[in-house]
Amino acid sequence: MFRYALTIAQRIIQQIIRDRRTLALILIVPVVVMTIIWLSFPEALGTLDYVAPALLATLALFFGFLLTGISFLRERSQGTLERLMASPVTRADIVLGYLLGFFLFALLQSLIIVLFTVYALNIHYTGAVWQIFIFQTVVLIGAINLGIFISAFAKNEFQMVQFIPLIILPQVFLCGLLWPVAQMSNYLQWISRFLPLTYAVDGLRNIMLYGKTLNEVGGDLAALAGFAIGMSIITGLSLRRGVNG
Repeated sequence: MFRYALTIAQRIIQQIIRDRRTLALILIVPVVVMTIIWLSFPEALGTLDYVAPALLATLALFFGFLLTGISFLRERSQGTLERLMASPVTRADIVLGYLLGFFLFALLQSLIIVLFTVYALNIHYTGAVWQIFIFQTVVLIGAINLGIFISAFAKNEFQMVQFIPLIILPQVFLCGLLWPVAQMSNYLQWISRFLPLTYAVDGLRNIMLYGKTLNEVGGDLAALAGFAIGMSIITGLSLRRGVNG
């Protein structure tokens, strides 16, 4: 079972490593973005300490979605996915293989964001860094599968980018990043309950601001894990559509 998944993942990893410009952007862009955000906040008010957990969750979702969506779209446009679907490889192999291949770089990007934010920008936090990173990992898995799924509805990279305002921005406004969810209208609060970023922001804030453990944010983790598993299943079912466009 899944015997071809590692082969697919290895090919994805080698392909991205050979693209040095893309690899450099994966490593550099998170640092630049977090630095700009850090410089834009008034240090004396400690505002960034409160916003940082939400930013970490948002950037993990955004970069994971963007990296995976565009890269997977390239696989489709080059005919690679079509050849895989015509081979004995199962849909589960394809989903897991692409997930593992993209996950390595998304995980590296997330690690850079977390370490740079905590140590270089000197953000004050109370939780353990390793628990922050594990929580981020669950967020990333959902973001990667979301990117693969949404890419099935785009025919070029421009269309893929246009999904960002539709998929990512509403979550940014409704997740509690800018203002508490409890202060929103009842129907917006209801919508926010179905958005993975809401649980990502809530969980990371509880860990970083209030020192809670992974067990204590188990509800948020369960919601994110459920989203990741659900997206994996939907992604596998949508692969044929992705090939046919």
